[in-house]
Amino acid sequence: MPLKLRLDPRRDLRLLLKAAGREIAATAALLVAGLGLLAFLNIADEVAEGDTRLLDLRILQSLRVPGDPHQLIGPEWLHTAAADVTALGSVTVLTLLVLLALAVLASLRRWAEALVVLVGAVGGVAISQGLKHLFLRERPDLAYRAVEAVNPSFPSGHAMLSAVVFLTLGALAARFSAKRRLKALALGAAVFFSVLVGLSRIYLGVHWASDVLAGWCVGAAWAMACWLAAWGWSRFFRSPLAEDGGA
Repeated sequence: MPLKLRLDPRRDLRLLLKAAGREIAATAALLVAGLGLLAFLNIADEVAEGDTRLLDLRILQSLRVPGDPHQLIGPEWLHTAAADVTALGSVTVLTLLVLLALAVLASLRRWAEALVVLVGAVGGVAISQGLKHLFLRERPDLAYRAVEAVNPSFPSGHAMLSAVVFLTLGALAARFSAKRRLKALALGAAVFFSVLVGLSRIYLGVHWASDVLAGWCVGAAWAMACWLAAWGWSRFFRSPLAEDGGA
């Protein structure tokens, strides 16, 4: 007799949710990657059509003293702090951080994790530069810029690369930890520093708000895609990442 497939929406939904619950980290990573990519594509479409121009300009002007685009709002210490924070997303600082992470992972013989960090960082730079030269968006006028900046504006390289590096390291740190509070702290810190770097770029006038938002979206999507690739490899072909190698 031919085998009949009986579809039961309630049963199938329960099974799907149960499977997702067993792999909640991978499910969350897949969700972030998918939503991040969709959000980036939507922002990129709006930017290409010029629909974000007015809002971007209003946000930038709200961060300047009325009638004086050279003068940032807020006290002097905030200007200095913003310049210090924005350096956390520079290629120099992130490269040093990645090299330190690779050295630590290599000393622990955690080669899979080291590969994730390396591919994530190198791929992030390649994607960032490729998108910048694809869109060739002009940065805000020089009158608004409190620091020097080069290369096209969209998406923000600082926002994207800080999201890639911090989220990748945060996800790995969370995977190594057995306590939920430490997992939450690692991921929370990664998100916090990524957001802080992006906001500093808007405040300092070197990026439009839509540049930064797009950078966060594509950066988070790429970081989670790398993590998912590593998770899939460890799940189906090797022992889990946390058990790979040895201290």
